[in-house]
Amino acid sequence: MRHKYDTRGIVLSRSPIGESSSFVTLLTPELGLVRALAQSVRKSNAKLASSLVTFAESSVVLVRGRDGWRIAGAVLEENWFARVTRARAREAAVRVSGLLLRLVAGEAQEAELFPIMRGFLEALATLPQSEDESLEALAALRVLAALGLDAGEIPGEKSAFTPTVLDTIKHGRADYIARINRGIEASGL
Repeated sequence: MRHKYDTRGIVLSRSPIGESSSFVTLLTPELGLVRALAQSVRKSNAKLASSLVTFAESSVVLVRGRDGWRIAGAVLEENWFARVTRARAREAAVRVSGLLLRLVAGEAQEAELFPIMRGFLEALATLPQSEDESLEALAALRVLAALGLDAGEIPGEKSAFTPTVLDTIKHGRADYIARINRGIEASGL
């Protein structure tokens, strides 16, 4: 009998497989980045469909099989896509999650990534539009640091995206952007 893992996960991407299934890339606090098969999730009456949309945070049940992870169940906890309503904020979320997916080639057990992404999405949903650029820069820098691609000082706690921290990012924006670019360059992308 296969062991079931109950965890929380943020859906970073979905890729269609066959007629009705999808590969879902989840960021979880315990397992890190996981790519799992969600069978029949694209059918019109699929029970898991609303829980596995992009930027949904759900409680998921994962099963590890011989061919990889499979999603056995999911319950929607927070739909960040619905909460982040501004187009620029959504674009920032897509860029940061895209960066994360590009930097992590396979599955990663980086527990730091989940609170970073969750804090970032929550800040995009609650802070004003004027903070979007600083939020994106801070999130990208924290992702790079969590993956060992930046060793510099980053203001605030890992999941803190407060106006005070964002002011620090605004005032040193050029230096932080240069660090982000060096981190991406160091990754070989």
